[in-house]
Amino acid sequence: MKKTSHYLVLWGLSLLCACQSQEQRQPGETYKTLTVEPSTQTLQTDYPVALRGKQSVEIRPQVSGLITEICINEGDAVRQGQVLFIIDQVPYKAALETARANVKSAEAKLQTAKLTASSKEALYKEQVVSDFDLQTARNQQLEAEAALAQAQAEETNARNNLSYTEVKSPVDGVASMIPYRVGALVNSSIAEPLVTVSDDSEIYAYFSMAENQMLDLIQQYGSLDEAKNSIPPVNLILSNGKPYTYPGKINAISGTVDESTGAVSLRAVFKNPHHLLRNGATGLVSVPTRFEDCIAIPQAATYEIQNKIFVYKVVDGKAQSAQITVFKYNDGTNYIVESGLSVGDVIIAEGAGLVREGTPVRIADPATSASDSTRTEQTTVAPDSTLTTPQSAK
Repeated sequence: MKKTSHYLVLWGLSLLCACQSQEQRQPGETYKTLTVEPSTQTLQTDYPVALRGKQSVEIRPQVSGLITEICINEGDAVRQGQVLFIIDQVPYKAALETARANVKSAEAKLQTAKLTASSKEALYKEQVVSDFDLQTARNQQLEAEAALAQAQAEETNARNNLSYTEVKSPVDGVASMIPYRVGALVNSSIAEPLVTVSDDSEIYAYFSMAENQMLDLIQQYGSLDEAKNSIPPVNLILSNGKPYTYPGKINAISGTVDESTGAVSLRAVFKNPHHLLRNGATGLVSVPTRFEDCIAIPQAATYEIQNKIFVYKVVDGKAQSAQITVFKYNDGTNYIVESGLSVGDVIIAEGAGLVREGTPVRIADPATSASDSTRTEQTTVAPDSTLTTPQSAK
């Protein structure tokens, strides 16, 4: 019995020693790591935009009357000078005929006044009439000349009014829907225009940027004009979520800040050769910010304590926390690191919030870690809520 007890004690001690030895040889936790290397990053920030034609003209009548003919279909492409509507011309033709008759009457009266004045001058030389009679005849001639000028002006006005009964397009473009029909009574003060013609050979995209972003742009490029000229081409995302084929260019920046919103308005212009973009449409414009030779890391590699951002470096096989500063705008996936990391540093790439200081770290796969380092140019897309100010982050 005692001999058996000795065997059990020896077996227990052997098992305990084996477990302790196995625990001492247990390797560190396996983590996916990333080697910090410089890269080129393009950060895209999306802004809601309202699309407007290069020219969008509301067509309103210059004379009142009934619409007698609509010469276009809704949505038609129209040319400058093309007749769009015809307003009842009968009263305006009559007015023109009356004005022409008044001109002829005034011309006859002027001829009579000239003959009278000429006769008075001859009689005055013969001392048959007085100076008063001569001056009266001259005044009557001047009055007849003024009456003729007035009649001619009325004729011109009547001719213009008649021409206004043909409502023509002032620009090339595309017609909108037409809220009026034949027989509708219209005038120059109607609430809705007869039609809107939009020149959509080029489309303007209007959007707003926060004041602090604009200040960042000005400080980076030196002036508002330099910022406008130096911002890279922008891209348009259509309302169906698909990208537009042609890139655009920011060609106008407001010189004032909207007091109610604290925003600055910008305008980008896009070519529209296939007339895909329409006046009044909406979308998103993506403004790029390019960073040369910067350090970019995934947000999953960081954790926050009291609004400060940290990463875990791998130093001598153990996790060592390090505070970093990042560019104030991001795409929701990655950070552009401004300080706290150097090229060649190895950091834990995922699950940093679960790591503890001094934790032994075993790299999961060197090949995988190397592929995760930012060696090549990457493009990231920022959500709508983020703002971007182009500035260097090295």
